[in-house]
Amino acid sequence: MANQDILIVDDEIGIRELLSEILLDEGYSVALAENAEAARKYRNQGEPRLVLLDIWMPDTDGVTLLKEWARNGQLTMPVVMMSGHATVDTAVEATRIGALDFLEKPIGLQKLLATVKRAFSQPVNQVKPNQGLQSLGNSPAITALREALDQVASQTLPITLTGEPGSGFETCARHLTRPNTPFISPSSNEELALPPQDLLNRATGGTIFVRDIAWLDRKAQTGLLNLLPKLDKYKIRLVTASSRPLDQLIGQCEPELLRQLTQIILAVPPLRAHAEDVPAMAEVLLAQTVTSNKLGPRRFSKSALQLLSQQDWPGNIDQLANVVKSLALTGRDGDIDILPVSRLLTQLSPNSQEATLGVTQQAMPLPQIDLDLPLREARDQFERFYLERQIELSNGNMSRVAERIGLERTHLYRKLKQLGIQMPRKQRIAEEQ
Repeated sequence: MANQDILIVDDEIGIRELLSEILLDEGYSVALAENAEAARKYRNQGEPRLVLLDIWMPDTDGVTLLKEWARNGQLTMPVVMMSGHATVDTAVEATRIGALDFLEKPIGLQKLLATVKRAFSQPVNQVKPNQGLQSLGNSPAITALREALDQVASQTLPITLTGEPGSGFETCARHLTRPNTPFISPSSNEELALPPQDLLNRATGGTIFVRDIAWLDRKAQTGLLNLLPKLDKYKIRLVTASSRPLDQLIGQCEPELLRQLTQIILAVPPLRAHAEDVPAMAEVLLAQTVTSNKLGPRRFSKSALQLLSQQDWPGNIDQLANVVKSLALTGRDGDIDILPVSRLLTQLSPNSQEATLGVTQQAMPLPQIDLDLPLREARDQFERFYLERQIELSNGNMSRVAERIGLERTHLYRKLKQLGIQMPRKQRIAEEQ
């Protein structure tokens, strides 16, 4: 699916068609979405240059969808809100979230064209991806974390976050940072060991985030200890993180420093503790990678998302992000199905030695079939995995595939088309000649 210039999102077919006709006559390419779910799917597969978004829709209102895109880092294109019944407060809220403009229905021709022209003059990707706490998910574990963070947000005492590496320490620290204030994270022990004045000046009114106190040397610890008495004067919040249990820091960390840093302690759950968030997180990470690297449309199949959610993720969110990025950059346009996901996860597994030696058939995980699906859909899911696996084992030779599985080739091609499985490129060329 090629990205269109303008995506029109409106549940009224008459308005969609009228706006489409006008904009097509002006030379723009147009895509249409009848509700928020259709708009969400379109945005997950590509990035329009402009979105005309209705506020009042039956499934999800436009302001809520706008918030979702902002939270997920997908508000990288201008969005113009449309409504015939919106209040001034609604328009102001939409603008605050990131909407470029507001059009009141019925929309005048000149107003529409002027707004579109202004939107197209905006810098590309002017909105940076949002890394708010929403990026960690909406499970009970993350909801409890959000409530705990909000509860201590008004405190001025240092806060220490504990948990496993890659669990989202920086995201939590940014959640505690007041809007439009500095967020400073020293990049080395040497920076903390320097006289503190420069760091204090840069962070005034904002947050200093120390990524992992478990790795601070003695000079950095002394520098941080000297910094503590000056935080109130400069209205700075200090947030630190530790990837090791705090009792293991006794003897390694200055006792007075450890005492002051651990007055407020919050535990950040590992990804496996909120595995139900993985599918939504993977889709958002994929959409961000597609947008930032200007890739064609890519989306995870249901079975691929299920397999991702069943992993332990010892590297937590950072590891998930790297896996998704790798799948996006090495994949082709269209569905990312269970096979490439399984192959990559096998390489990351501690038991991947057989795959490294080339014995991929034994190392390949069994297909993950959703047993809650109706029989026909579950069968299609298995057949898709089975046929993709046979194609890989036969190096794309369809004659060999047909022979291996005992299926006539014409029937095999019909089955591949039915399941949405692409034939290897060499084979397609041979069939077309």
